Amino acid sequence: MTNNDIFKKLRVALKFRDDDIVDILQLVDFKISKSELGAFFRKEDHPNYMECGDQVLRNFLNGLVIHLRGTRDNPKIPGEVLLAMAKSTSKPATKNSEKNDFKAKQMKKVDTAIDSVKYKNKKKS
Repeated sequence: MTNNDIFKKLRVALKFRDDDIVDILQLVDFKISKSELGAFFRKEDHPNYMECGDQVLRNFLNGLVIHLRGTRDNPKIPGEVLLAMAKSTSKPATKNSEKNDFKAKQMKKVDTAIDSVKYKNKKKS
């Protein structure tokens, strides 16, 4: 298993976006751009694929520890951090109501004065 595979699996398991990973790497004073980060998550046969070095993965893991546990001066509870992240990334409930509103608007536009049509074409046996 390569560093890229480990990085991908951590990203998916923790539901991180590129912004989150960049912020975590900045906790340990390691700067990386989104395009460089995206190169790590590409397929190996892609022309812009780049191998994730030990230094990048090490810094990400150290930053992840600081992100979840906090510092000695300001400790955090990892479970609370993960729950807060889950709540912030959840989808808003307004999406369903917007869909229902759209359907209601469309149903108002339907002409109900038209009778249903009965087709007379039957299969001949």
